[in-house]
Amino acid sequence: MEGAIKAFINALWLERGFSKNTLAAYEQDLKQFVEWLDQRVDLPAVTTEDLRHYLTYRTELGAHQRTNARILSCFRTFYRYLLREKYCEIDPTLSLESPRLGRSIPKDLSEAEVDALLNAPDLRTLMGIRDKALLELLYACGFRVTELVSLKCDQINLQQGVARVFGKGNRERIIPFGEEASHWLQQYLSNARPDLLKGTTFTDTLFLSNRGGEMTRQTFWHRIKYYAKHVGIHKPLSPHTLRHAFATHLVNHGADLRVVQMLLGHASISTTQIYTHVANERLKALHAKHHPRG
Repeated sequence: MEGAIKAFINALWLERGFSKNTLAAYEQDLKQFVEWLDQRVDLPAVTTEDLRHYLTYRTELGAHQRTNARILSCFRTFYRYLLREKYCEIDPTLSLESPRLGRSIPKDLSEAEVDALLNAPDLRTLMGIRDKALLELLYACGFRVTELVSLKCDQINLQQGVARVFGKGNRERIIPFGEEASHWLQQYLSNARPDLLKGTTFTDTLFLSNRGGEMTRQTFWHRIKYYAKHVGIHKPLSPHTLRHAFATHLVNHGADLRVVQMLLGHASISTTQIYTHVANERLKALHAKHHPRG
């Protein structure tokens, strides 16, 4: 069924515009399932019980509920495709219930911690100038990591102070950024990026690696962890830490939730509403700390 999996992944790309990361995750999920089946049964003949046993197996290996929910979403999409293409006659996912997922609160950084993180790069080095511009733009715009590392030079308009980005589902959005991010982008483009390009084939990728190519998500994540450790931030962080800080601080300062939704590129307002919970928790903590009867 390797051919059917490949055809399914291609269909998702053509028909639904899924990102490279989502397509890779779906393909990996299906390949791991095929390995677990170990030729006992072909994919079109899989039963609901087979899927239940597999999800139980993944849980026993330590998979989180969110991972299993993503795997189940992959299976549902896959078997609808198989039905449509007449590879099978029954959808074994129909009677499976999705795992109940609690609402996870994003890890929060204070404004002082963000300032420390943004001021951590060594501006005497090319990498430091690049990282300063990268962090300032990230906090100014609230990009997803994939959006950030895949930015092209023509997606940034320094004169108007806006970035044009294509998010999930290839949805386009225009995001403004302030003078600080604009200043450091100009410094990077003038004083660091040309040197990073030397000796390499020209690329229009905005943020370059030390070899002149596109940065990876992993490189970005290592830099965030390095700077956090350097300035004494010991909270558990995620690759989207500055995206969460961007949204949380906007809400804390009174931004309309619909505006934050548009800036983040959320398809549904319910996804954005998590940041009202973050803001409320912070208000409670401030009240408990400063009110005489707190």
